[in-house]
Parts: sequence; C-alpha cells; structure tokens
Amino acid sequence: MIRTACVAALLALTPLPAIAAPPHWVGSWAASQQVPEPQNALAPADLHDATLRQVIRLSAGGNRIRLRLSNAFGTQPLVIDNVHVAHALSPAGARIDPASDRPVTFNGLASVTIPAGASYLSDPVAMAAAPLAVLAVSLHLPEAPDRQTGHPGSRSTSYLVHGDQSAAADLANAQKVEHWYQLAGIEVEAPAAAGAVVTLGDSITDGHGATTNGNDRWPDRLAERLQATPATRSLSVLNQGIGGNRLLLDGLGPNALARFDRDVLAQPGVRTVVLLEGVNDLGTFTRDAPASPEGHAALVAQLIGAYRQIVERAHAQGVKVIGATILPYGGNGYYHPDAANEADRQAINRWIREPGHFDGVVDFDRVTRDPAHPDHLRPDFDSGDHLHPSPKGYKAMADAVPLALLR
Repeated sequence: MIRTACVAALLALTPLPAIAAPPHWVGSWAASQQVPEPQNALAPADLHDATLRQVIRLSAGGNRIRLRLSNAFGTQPLVIDNVHVAHALSPAGARIDPASDRPVTFNGLASVTIPAGASYLSDPVAMAAAPLAVLAVSLHLPEAPDRQTGHPGSRSTSYLVHGDQSAAADLANAQKVEHWYQLAGIEVEAPAAAGAVVTLGDSITDGHGATTNGNDRWPDRLAERLQATPATRSLSVLNQGIGGNRLLLDGLGPNALARFDRDVLAQPGVRTVVLLEGVNDLGTFTRDAPASPEGHAALVAQLIGAYRQIVERAHAQGVKVIGATILPYGGNGYYHPDAANEADRQAINRWIREPGHFDGVVDFDRVTRDPAHPDHLRPDFDSGDHLHPSPKGYKAMADAVPLALLR
C-alpha cells in the first residue's frame, strides 16, 4: 500500500506534456446552399462521370486551407471520388497553375461519401493562399446527385467536362455555367485573433447586377477594404446572400430565419453578421394584389419580430449584429411599389436606425437613394431595374460600412 501511494504521489507531481492549441479555422469564402431552380440545375447526364471546376476568390489568406462540400438538400448519399484545388490563372477561365495543384483528401482518402442533408470538411491542405487569392476547386462526380445542392447566383463561371480531369491544367471545350454546385465553403488556418464577417441577405448581397467574374459585389468590395486596412486584415467576409431571399417565407432558398444557424452561426470564426434583408418581403406582399392598412401594419411588425429573433440568436452565441437599412426600390417593374409599400420601408428603416436594436447600423438607404426622389435609387447607382445596384452602387455600399463596427 505504501509503495502504491508513493507511485501515485510521484505521478501526481510529474508535469503533463504540453497540449498544443488546436488550429484556429476561419471561413474565407462561402456560398449559401439551396435547391437549384429547374432552369439553374444541371441535367443528370451532365453530372455523370463529370469534372466540375469552380472558381472562387478568398477574402482572408492562410498557409493551410480546407474545403466544405455540401449535400444539404440531397436525399441520398453523394459520392465525390476526386477533389483538387489549385490557384486559378484568372477569375474568368478554367486554367490553373499546375505547380500549385493539390489533391484534397477526406480522412486520408481521395473519395468521400456525404450523407443526405449533411456537409463534409476536407483534411487540411498545405497551400499558401494570399488574401483575395483566386482558387479553382475541381470535383469529380461518378454519378449525378439525386437532388442537386448549390448556389445559382455565383456571378462566376464554372466549367464542366466528362471524365476525371480534376488535375488537368485546363479543361478544353468545357460546358460553361454561371452557378456553383456542392461547394459551400473554404476555410483558412488563421491566427487566434482572426474572425469572419458574415453578410446575410438577398440578391443585393448575392450580387445581382454585378460583373460576371468581376468580384465586384458589395461584400467583395468590403473584403478588399478590410485587406487594405492594417487594423482589419485579420477579418474575412463570407457572402451568404441568396437571390429572392426573404425573412419570413421561403422563396428562392430557405427563409433567413430557417437558414440562420447553418449560414451564420455555424460559420467558423464568425464574429459579426451584417443583416440586409426585407425588400423581397415588402415587394411580394402586394405584388399580385393590394393589402389593407392592417395587413401592412402586421407585415412591418412581423419583419421587426424576425430582426429581433436574429439579434437574440446571434447574441446567444457571442456574435454581433449590424443592421442595414433597406434600399429604395421605387419604379421597379416587378414589385411596382406604391405609397403604402414605401411607408412600410420607411417604418422598418426607422426601427433599424433607432439605438438599442442592433449593435451598429449601416445606412445603405441614405447612401444609395436619389436625393431628388428618395424612394428611388440614385441613377448612377442603379443597375437598370430600379432594385439592384450597379457595380458603382455596390462599391458605394461597401465604402459606407464603418470598419470600426467590424473590428
């Protein structure tokens, strides 16, 4: 008994080996997932024994990366049997730098089977990726997904060929589509102080009206500002916009409350979310028929309630919420807003601006409205449909974000 006690005492005094801190992963690029609409889905034959090369631009950089593949809306397991990542030679082409090409593994294997409704992280890939680097991710699918998961509003060209050409330096005669599929995010290993800013929104955040392959959506421009400013270079930007998205009802993609956990709270390193949602709720409410004053008042109350829900859920996870005012959309031919719709927008924007509701406010309405017609976009900021900004308008939006709110 004495010997046992002495051994136990010695073991208690023996210092334990130091445990290395786990890597700090931060999202550098992301795309909200949904079921592609019929016109945005690929034919099953296109994805049989197919290589899909998708070009993306990171925000923050790092020396190791990992990929997040998605089968979020699939109804059967999805097999992807070869994945490569490389530096793209251009945002607007399928050519890669062959010296930078890296195979991607999953639990040490080249192939991964993603359960229905799930996403899957790759093993870390040793790849030096500078801030704002353009990467090409190539997936080989032996069989088409039973139901595709993707992001239709890529504003970026993807390239599709048959056969496993995931490591090819170029994809000759590739089919071109302006959508992303089965790719939800790219993370970088970063210092402990690094964090991510999620921009949660609809087509204005997704970038309708931006330049294809131009990376000039307002979250892109915000990422450029963050990287150009020494005090904010540790911050990345994750664009979680979906065209047609609403706060209260599903439309093109799940409603914002339904997707908030996956698209915001589950993002690695998230510190802040910038919320720009609501114009599609306002517009669809009376697009097909007018509504009573009581109906308008109820809609405003429901939208404010949804904002409160997002703030509460974010704060419970230590995430700041920056509220963004809804841009004017007077003159839009699809929603044809009237005075009652404008009154709703003004009521919601007043609430967003009031202190105590959000952790900060970005007044996109003030920045983008026409001083002569405040219910309309400035003509030089208008893409032409009186709803979505032009690239110049998107730059003005990004320039209006006080970087101190994000630090």
